[in-house]
Amino acid sequence: MTALLENIEIESGTNPTVSIIWMHGLGADGNDFVPMVNELDLDGLPAIRFIFPHANTMPVTINNGYVMRSWYDIVHTDLGRQEDEKGLRASQLQVEALIAREKARGIPAHRIILAGFSQGCAMTLQAGLRHPEKLAGLMCLSGYVPLADKVAAERSEASLQVPVFMVHGRMDPVIPVARAEASRDLLAKLGYQVEWHDYYMQHSLCQEEVVHISAWLKKVLA
Repeated sequence: MTALLENIEIESGTNPTVSIIWMHGLGADGNDFVPMVNELDLDGLPAIRFIFPHANTMPVTINNGYVMRSWYDIVHTDLGRQEDEKGLRASQLQVEALIAREKARGIPAHRIILAGFSQGCAMTLQAGLRHPEKLAGLMCLSGYVPLADKVAAERSEASLQVPVFMVHGRMDPVIPVARAEASRDLLAKLGYQVEWHDYYMQHSLCQEEVVHISAWLKKVLA
């Protein structure tokens, strides 16, 4: 049985009927996106349980083996080369364990959103495209599809019904926008409904993006 990751929970109201599992980027932790709860316009939405897990620590090759919180190892600046498939699949199981806990607490899969930034975005897609049930949505911020050559064979049929929200900075020096666009195009080719936005920003968030996230949440949770 996969051990449950340490995490931070914030509920927007009593008796939540929606869960959003929101994964941080490399070297950060669950605290990174906690402030977003107060920035989002949640008016009219049901009570939401936000879950911000902390990835385990590991040596990260691209950072000279420095030990930090990371969902998987990064070996090369070209993120499509020498991907840490073992690490991706191990973290996928940890995401699945978080989904299973929410279901055990009474939130059905179709009311669970996976969200993530950068590495956390990659994990959103790694787990979300393979989850055997329909989820409420995949919120993909400044990231990409990992193990892209395996998605067509491994995706679940249920995942084709899951709305995908993808955003990226046009000036991103960490994950080039071209990589995100290639991921978007791959998903569209496979039959996914992708809402795409790009912004005049680097590897970060902007206010326009927050507005679009709020609107998308209202659409998928209506």
